[in-house]
Amino acid sequence: MALTFADDLTARHRLPKQERDERRATMTEVPATMRQLRSLVTAEGELRLSVDTVDTPKPAAGLVLVRVEAAPVNPSDLGLLLAMADVSKAVASGSEDAPVVTAPISASVMSALTARIGKSMSVGNEGTGVVVAAGPSPDAESLLGRTVGFVGGASYGEYCLASPQMCLPLPDGASASDGASSFVNPLTALGMVETMRNEGHTGLVHTAAASNLGQMLNRICQADDVPLVNIVRRPEQAQILRDLGARYVCDSSEPTFEADLVAALRDAKATLAFDAVGGGQLVSQILNAMEAAIVPDDAPYSRYGSDVHKQVYVYGALDRRPIELHRRFGFAWGVGGWLLTPFLARTDAADLARLRQRVADELTTTFASHYTDQISLHQALDVQTLQRYARQATGEKFLLEPQR
Repeated sequence: MALTFADDLTARHRLPKQERDERRATMTEVPATMRQLRSLVTAEGELRLSVDTVDTPKPAAGLVLVRVEAAPVNPSDLGLLLAMADVSKAVASGSEDAPVVTAPISASVMSALTARIGKSMSVGNEGTGVVVAAGPSPDAESLLGRTVGFVGGASYGEYCLASPQMCLPLPDGASASDGASSFVNPLTALGMVETMRNEGHTGLVHTAAASNLGQMLNRICQADDVPLVNIVRRPEQAQILRDLGARYVCDSSEPTFEADLVAALRDAKATLAFDAVGGGQLVSQILNAMEAAIVPDDAPYSRYGSDVHKQVYVYGALDRRPIELHRRFGFAWGVGGWLLTPFLARTDAADLARLRQRVADELTTTFASHYTDQISLHQALDVQTLQRYARQATGEKFLLEPQR
């Protein structure tokens, strides 16, 4: 199926033609050009980031043009934006009006970027803003003047095109920052719980769990009575989650981590994990702990292990090392990748409508995001600022404001 939100979500906000015409008449003129952040990989093995002046796109039939007020800097955006370059060696150049940052890309990484070489790419999966123009169609025109959260693929610019079916009209009183992260993190967290149910599991494990996404997932699981085992890497991250009421928190920096994880898994009966780390031994530790939690201490020996399936889905790459598996978890196990877009593509329209409606209803509670820094397009190319958001540090969340 096509990746769209349910039609009734847009239809609910559809306006009569007279009101659509009145809104169109009050729209300010859209400039012919705009500023946009661009990412380029050169044949010489260099990342080139720039703020370029480009033509403002015009919405064709069935599309809207959003004046972007805010767009989050998510890990999924950084993969495209930074192309795994070594930003510790980033160098600034260009002018104050047209800044440029360059950074080297290793030869091993370049082999995976062949299709990108020489292509200047727009960046930014999601954002929020006001619909200022619409192509001819009732769904598009109904959004004129509305503040929407949207998915557009080029939200790191002053204007961005979006499909009405990929727009969420914000509730009255919601700010641009409230709606900026209304897509990726909320639907990822909900998708994890849906995957758990669809695959017959009854509890979850989540790594890097003190992130904005992890905090959302905790609120969902508490509301839905889903056992959730949180894995973090530092004591202060563990405290964040405990302050939010998390029941199971395991700190991998503690010497008792593996024993703590087995105890939490045994109590939670969690056999499905979502891992944001991706490299090193953590996947192996989770699978081994799941097996130890499943098999009673007095169980007879079996070289094949338990027949309970244990699954880890890797959805991030905070650690770029290879995944190391030290197998003490039998044969009933799986490790795979998980991404939001394929999950949504195989979700039927009714279920997708239910998920999107929950996001709309709980936008400022369950799905609230908190930002530590607000930056302009030019500030995004300040080398020190870039190096900070590239770290993806827990407790730091950047919000790009293209109109600043």
